[in-house]
Amino acid sequence: MQGLAGKPTARRGFRGPGYTRCSPRPEVWPGPNGRSPSAQGDSVGTGEWISTSIPYLTPRAKGQTDAWAAETAAQGRRGSQRILHAGEAPAPQEVSERLGIGENDMIIIRRRLMLLDGRPCELTDTYYPADIARDTRLAETAKIPGGAVTYLAGLGYIAARAREDISARMPHHHERESLCASDDEPVLQVVRTTLDRDNKPIQVDIMIMPANRRRLQYDIRIG
Repeated sequence: MQGLAGKPTARRGFRGPGYTRCSPRPEVWPGPNGRSPSAQGDSVGTGEWISTSIPYLTPRAKGQTDAWAAETAAQGRRGSQRILHAGEAPAPQEVSERLGIGENDMIIIRRRLMLLDGRPCELTDTYYPADIARDTRLAETAKIPGGAVTYLAGLGYIAARAREDISARMPHHHERESLCASDDEPVLQVVRTTLDRDNKPIQVDIMIMPANRRRLQYDIRIG
């Protein structure tokens, strides 16, 4: 699935808590890596970025930076993130169904804005069952050395399997503003459910990204 980037267009600046002012978009603007399954870890040409989800599901070694910063640095880019919110809240229906809990049961949410070379490129909401993440660093807005997956593994919750549901839609107003997207620019929504060795859901990620800045590729082994 692939879109074509348009000509550079100026956008109205937007400021709010945790957001970045939008600036004119270059004709080629790849999004962050690893947010979807793919065949290889590499960039293709100058406008597509293809990589694997595995680094984002695997705990990092002691002293290593988070997977997003490491992968972009390997490609000569700068990947960073802003944690816009963290705390306890009632679970939305879409999340409660995937976590196997009751609707409006309490969960811990971490809401992040992903940046590539300082530009917004993805919104990511991560949800954890409250009995896993309550009173931990996952419920705080401070960055976690090595990333949340590494920290979660340190608590004894290690990913063994993941499911991803992908859909396309028009963005909500706050998504469009946050991602510096134009009014007619659709987004891809990737919903990832991560399960442990006992097939228990331990994490749900909802990732929103501009569709014309992303390519999804699958390598399916048969037999």
